[in-house]
Amino acid sequence: MQSVTHRQLFFQHVAQTSEFPLALEIDRAEGVYLYSTTGQQYMDLISGIGVSNVGHRHPAVVKAIQDQLDKYLHLMVYGEYVQTSQTSLAYALADTLAPYQSPHGPLSNVYFTNSGTEAIEGAMKLAKRFTGRTEIISCFNAYHGATQGALSLSGDENFKRNYRPLLPGIRHMEFGNLDHVERISCRTAAVVIEVISAESGIRVPNPAYLQAVRQRCTEVGALLIFDEIQTGFGRTGTFWAFEDFGPVVPDVLVCAKGMGGGMPIGAFISSPDVMSVFKNNPILGHITTFGGHPVSCAASLATLNVIRDEQLYAQAETKGQLFRALLSGCSAIRQIRGKGLMLAAEFDSFEVLKPVIDRAILSGVITDWFLFCNNSMRIAPPLIISEEQIREACAVILGAIDA
Repeated sequence: MQSVTHRQLFFQHVAQTSEFPLALEIDRAEGVYLYSTTGQQYMDLISGIGVSNVGHRHPAVVKAIQDQLDKYLHLMVYGEYVQTSQTSLAYALADTLAPYQSPHGPLSNVYFTNSGTEAIEGAMKLAKRFTGRTEIISCFNAYHGATQGALSLSGDENFKRNYRPLLPGIRHMEFGNLDHVERISCRTAAVVIEVISAESGIRVPNPAYLQAVRQRCTEVGALLIFDEIQTGFGRTGTFWAFEDFGPVVPDVLVCAKGMGGGMPIGAFISSPDVMSVFKNNPILGHITTFGGHPVSCAASLATLNVIRDEQLYAQAETKGQLFRALLSGCSAIRQIRGKGLMLAAEFDSFEVLKPVIDRAILSGVITDWFLFCNNSMRIAPPLIISEEQIREACAVILGAIDA
C-alpha cells in the first residue's frame, strides 16, 4: 500500500468542520507550549479554547491520571458505584461553593458529564423537571454548546437555521440589558446565562445586571443557571467568575473546559433539593454511561487542587493587566475587554485581524477569534503563563500587526 502522511489522513478521514482548519501537526505539548512534528514551538494563547488552565501535561495532573490507571477505568454507568475519584472531586467542588447559598440551598450536589454541552443539556432537563415549566431564556450572541438542546439556546441564527426545528419554548434577551430582565416570567423554567459573555467577544456585565436577573428569577420561581464553562476554574481572577459580582448565587452552576486539566469532563451543580427530582417520575431521570469517568475525575481533582493551592486565580488579574499594558498602545487595537486572563483585543474588522492571527502563528504564537465577534482576538493562555512569556507573546502579536 502506498504510504500516506498523517496530514493526508487528517483531511481524508477526520471529519472537518471548516474549509480552513489550522492543521498544525502537533507531536507533544508541555506547559504553555505545543511542539510540531518538525520541532516548531508554539505558545498556546488560547488554552485549547479555555481548557488547559494549568497548562499542558501539568505534572500533578499526569500523576493523578497514572495513579488512577493503576486502579481501574470504567466500571459502571454513572451514579451506581461508589468511586473514590468521583466522590473526592464532588466534595472538592462543593467546598469551593460552600460560602454561597442559593435560594434552594447549598450548591453541594454534583452531576458529572463528559462535556460542557452535556452539562447544559442536563441542567435544562433539571430546570424543566423541577419547575414543571417549559420556557427557557438565554441571551443573544451566547454559545452554550452544539447538541440540539444546547444549540436551541444559541443566540445566533446563523448556527441554527439549517438544523431547525429545534427545541420549542426558547426565548432570548440582550446580555447586560436591564430592560430585558422583565422578559423572565412565571412561564420561565430557567434562565441560562454566562457570567461573562464569551463568544460575543468577552463582554463583562455590570454587577447590577446579574443581580437583577437573580432577583427576577427568585420573584417568578425560575431557576438561574450560570454557564461557567469558560469562566470557571480561575480564568477570571476568582475560582468562579460569579464570586466577583456581588451577592448573586445561581441555582445551578455549569462547568467544563478548564476543570479537567486536558481530560474531557463537565458537571452541573445544584442543591440536593433541586437535584433530587432526577430520582423519580421517572426513575433514572438523567443518565450517562461515561460521565464522571474515573480518570477524568482524578485529573480534575488534581487540576482543582493546583489552582487553589498555587492561587493561580489570584495571579490571573495581574497577568491580564500586563497583557493590557503591553498591547493597549497599539493603534490597530481599538479596545481590550475582559477580566483576568480572559481577554479580547478588538480590531477594525476580521479582514484586518485574520492576517495578524496567521502571522502570529507562523511566528510561534497561537491566537484565535470568537464565534460571534470575528474582529476580536482571543487571549486566554494557561494560568501558569509567566510574565516573561507574556512579554514574548505580546512582542510577537505587535510584530504581526506591524508586518
